[in-house]
Amino acid sequence: MDTKVMLDTLWVLITGMLVFFMNLGFAMVESGFTRAKNTVNILSKNFIVFAISTISFWLVGWGLMFGDGSDFIGLKGVFCASGLDNSPATGETYSGVYGAISWATVPLFAKFFFQLVFAGTAATIVSGAVAERIKYLSFILFSFLLVGIVYPVTGHWAWGGGWLSKLGFFDFAGSTVVHSVGGWAALAGVVLLGPRIGRYKDGKINAIPGHSMPLATIGAIVLWLGWFGFNPGSTMSADPEAIARICVTTNSSAAAGLISSTIFAWLLMRKPDLSMTINGCLAGLVAITASCAYVSVFSSIVIGLISGLLVVLAVVWFDKRHIDDPVGALSVHLVNGIFGTLVLGLFAEDRFMPGTTGNGLLFGGGMRLLVSQLIGVLSVGVFVFSLCLLFWFIIKKTIGLRVSAEEELEGLDLGEHGMSAYPDFAVMYEHYSDYSKK
Repeated sequence: MDTKVMLDTLWVLITGMLVFFMNLGFAMVESGFTRAKNTVNILSKNFIVFAISTISFWLVGWGLMFGDGSDFIGLKGVFCASGLDNSPATGETYSGVYGAISWATVPLFAKFFFQLVFAGTAATIVSGAVAERIKYLSFILFSFLLVGIVYPVTGHWAWGGGWLSKLGFFDFAGSTVVHSVGGWAALAGVVLLGPRIGRYKDGKINAIPGHSMPLATIGAIVLWLGWFGFNPGSTMSADPEAIARICVTTNSSAAAGLISSTIFAWLLMRKPDLSMTINGCLAGLVAITASCAYVSVFSSIVIGLISGLLVVLAVVWFDKRHIDDPVGALSVHLVNGIFGTLVLGLFAEDRFMPGTTGNGLLFGGGMRLLVSQLIGVLSVGVFVFSLCLLFWFIIKKTIGLRVSAEEELEGLDLGEHGMSAYPDFAVMYEHYSDYSKK
């Protein structure tokens, strides 16, 4: 076997494993940001969602996304990752970035695995936004539909040789294809679910603190690590110069987002809120995902700084409109997924995109790239939100979407799973409560 094929395949598989490890990060962040009585439910959703994604993406998702077909959807070899492999069309999208990139050198199932972990990430994003009130079975069913149908269609548009890629739309590692898709899907669910009991009362916003900031912090660091697979791995090639620079732009944006969100929240709230710091870091990572291969390190820092401000403002904005998102997933993934995709049209540079004429507006480019990015954001948003709203509505009218008020107040751990994440602490709390009543 050719040495380059071996190196490229190892690189793709190892970075895919890093992205898979992000499932742990999401589980920790979401469980830490929610109440103890829902911990088992959060962990179980984050555990099972990748299994559901695996079957759904293998059964139909891969074929719809990369199967040979029209500009809108894959039509041939749809089922069970069979038929023609149209994924080199994705390679053509990146071929102007680094000459060494060639999907043709990577075996089919290496490509499948790498794309699978991305698809699973989109589904995991939804979990946090709908936390603490959704039925377990309803979430599982929606995840299957999202990964099997919704995600692959828009993925085909951008990465499978579809109409967006032909239009000149760029999204290197998925600010829109992964993060905004997950964000739009989550928003549709949150709209139909409504807020948690007690979150908004008499026009006031009532804080519902998470139960473990240590868990949330550990999760954020795991996600930060996983992003070094998410972005550099999207080169699909073990190109030393490319992956090294993408690692640095990814890290720089995360650091800048972390710092700016901390300072901004400190000024607004008089205290450096750790939850805002965590989401600021994640916002910087989401925002740089689309452009990490196309921008300078300086530009990545600017992108990160802005994303940190945006995530704080977005959390406040959603709360004022009584859109209840327990973990800030909409602010991180939807808002900054949109921002990251659009900002590529400003900061992309020709020196990182040889063979293209798509440099950003701030570096001598015209409006064409920015317009292409805007069209991509709008078209994906309308399609995903509308279709997911329909799926959520059908689920609501059939098996139901939300748990009962009694179950929500008691906690989904007992109601949905019949167990507690912290049984010893629960017993201690009961004894303390009985003693205090005497």
